[in-house]
Amino acid sequence: MDDFIEQRIITAVRKLLTGRVNEILANWKFLIPVIEFGNIGGGYATAPVITLSSCERTEKERIIRLDAYSLTISFSLQEHPDGELYCYGYAHAAGKALGEDVTLGGVADRAVISGTKYVPPKKANCGVGWGVVISLRVTVETMNSEQ
Repeated sequence: MDDFIEQRIITAVRKLLTGRVNEILANWKFLIPVIEFGNIGGGYATAPVITLSSCERTEKERIIRLDAYSLTISFSLQEHPDGELYCYGYAHAAGKALGEDVTLGGVADRAVISGTKYVPPKKANCGVGWGVVISLRVTVETMNSEQ
């Protein structure tokens, strides 16, 4: 492929969220807004922000030529009585989906959740609701042409 590994990682995470995570959410007895990207248009959906950056590699990762990336998936929800429940649902569904596909469809060697942070509203009834930030560590084998 002629695209960058960073693009492939982000695309794989989006596919995981809009695919398997949405399937998991749909099978629960309570309704949680689905995950969509692009023009949502005021429907019953949310669009998380995905941020990718490289992170420090361990000595072992340098020796065996693994690149390490830090990725965050941030959900900011509008004020809603079930906002806290939605955050827990997104975090649980993302963890379950990633546990089923730790390679992100073959794009990475391993992707694991390294942390989850739940963010309550700063002030009640101000229009800003709950949020959740899911942190992932993604490792990918380095493909150097000088070998």
